[in-house]
Amino acid sequence: MARDSSYCTPFRRRREGKTDYKARKAFLLSGKPRLVSRTSINNIQAQIVIAKPAGDEVLVSAHSRELKMYGWKAPRGNLPAAYLTGLLCGLKAKAKGVSEAILDIGLYPPSKGARVFAVLSGVLDAKVNVPHSEEKLPGEGRLKGEHIAKYAEHLRSTPEEYQSKFSEYLREKVQPEALPKHVVQVKSDMMAAFKTGGSKK
Repeated sequence: MARDSSYCTPFRRRREGKTDYKARKAFLLSGKPRLVSRTSINNIQAQIVIAKPAGDEVLVSAHSRELKMYGWKAPRGNLPAAYLTGLLCGLKAKAKGVSEAILDIGLYPPSKGARVFAVLSGVLDAKVNVPHSEEKLPGEGRLKGEHIAKYAEHLRSTPEEYQSKFSEYLREKVQPEALPKHVVQVKSDMMAAFKTGGSKK
């Protein structure tokens, strides 16, 4: 609420909690592409965009739905899916000659080990240079889904709860206890696809 004549109403997107204009100005002044990651309960999206006078231009984009083309059968909104989506985005970027970017997480709090940093881990593994703090990245075990596999092992003694928690895995005939092996296989297939000529799109 205005208190005096010097009060200035914030821009609409700032009022709606969508844009931090101070941070965006810093990104624009850097002149570098931005790695933008957005997550929902069921999906992950990663894009590398660059600012142009007419608006942002998307250089490359990856969505967790695309992981199915590389054999992914597990849910698309978990930490391993975020990592693989980031890897796919990074591989697409390298294929288009994009070798560096800066991370733009918007207004999300930079929580250690969050899915947005799993996306970043994937992009880094694709050899795209993105300045970052190592302490924010999830551990290798979590990127592979070892925490999910251990939880599944723990629940095997209670079949009803096991079926309830991992119904999506079981429907796709993926044993949650074997998720780390599944992640490694999908990553290997994805890397091989790009070595032999690019993505499967």
